[in-house]
Amino acid sequence: MNSSLPPADFYRPSEFRPEISVGYLMRRVLSSVLTAADQELAAWDVTHAQWMPLFKLFTCGQFTVAGLARDMQLDPGATTRLLDRLERKGLLRRERSTTDRRVVNLVLTPAGEAIARQVPEVLCKVLNQHLSGFTADEWLLLRQMLERILSNSAALSAASRDPSAPEGGAASSS
Repeated sequence: MNSSLPPADFYRPSEFRPEISVGYLMRRVLSSVLTAADQELAAWDVTHAQWMPLFKLFTCGQFTVAGLARDMQLDPGATTRLLDRLERKGLLRRERSTTDRRVVNLVLTPAGEAIARQVPEVLCKVLNQHLSGFTADEWLLLRQMLERILSNSAALSAASRDPSAPEGGAASSS
C-alpha cells in the first residue's frame, strides 16, 4: 500500500451490508471453489485440508512439520493432526533428519504423489468453471485487483508490526 495514494472511501457504516462487502464476496467465492474442488477430489478420498499439504509437498519438495504449518498458516497442533490422518491413509511419511535428530521431514508416498498430480487438473477445471463468461482481459484485471488487495493487506500488516511507521492511505479492508 502506497501512502501517496488517497485512502479508499467506498464503505460507510450507515450504508454497510455484508452482501456488498468485498471481503464477504471473496469468502463466498473461496468457499464455492473449495467445495467444488473437494467434490472433484472426493474420488481420491481427500478434502481441501488434505490435498493442499500433499500438493505443497509435491511442488515444493521436502518440508518439516513446522515449515508446512507456517506455509499453510496453520497452528502446529492442527498441522500435526492433519499429517496424522494423511500418514494413516498412506499418503505421506515422516522421516527424522539424518543431520539433526530434532527435525522431522515430510515425504510423499507414491500414493500421495499420485493424488498430488491430480490437483492442478482439478483446480484448473474448477477455477475455469467459476470464471465462465469472463474475457481474458477481465480475468487478468480480476487477478491484478486481488493482488493489489493482498499488497494493501501486507502493507497494513507490516505497519501494525512497526508502530513507528507513518499512518495514512489505509484502504478499507472489507
